Amino acid sequence: VQTLVESGGGLVQAGGSLRLSCAASRSIFSMKVMGWYRQAPGKERELVASVSAGGSTDYADSVKGRFTISRNIGKNTMNLQMNSLKPEDTAVYYCRGVLGTATFWGQGTQVTVSS
Repeated sequence: VQTLVESGGGLVQAGGSLRLSCAASRSIFSMKVMGWYRQAPGKERELVASVSAGGSTDYADSVKGRFTISRNIGKNTMNLQMNSLKPEDTAVYYCRGVLGTATFWGQGTQVTVSS
C-alpha cells in the first residue's frame, strides 16, 4: 500500500507563488504516472499536471507556463511549483499516483489565492 501526503498549501496573494509537495510512504520509482489534481468548490476534480515514469510531463492549458511538476525519486517526493498564481487557481490540490493497477490519492491541501 502506498500512502501519499500533500503539504505546502496556504493563502497567497494573486501573483504570488507556492510549492506543493507530495511525500510517498514507499518508493515512487515504479509509479507508472504521478500527478496533481485540483477541485474547486462546485466543480469537478481536474488534472493540473502529470509526470510519467519516463519523466514526460503534461499540463492543463490553464497552468502552462506558470506551474512546474517534478519528481525526486531518491526522496520519494513529487512537487508542484506554482508561480503567478491567480484567484481561479483556488482549490484543494490532490496528489495521485498509479502503481500497476492500483491508484492512490492523498487527502489534499488547500490553496487559496486572494485578489
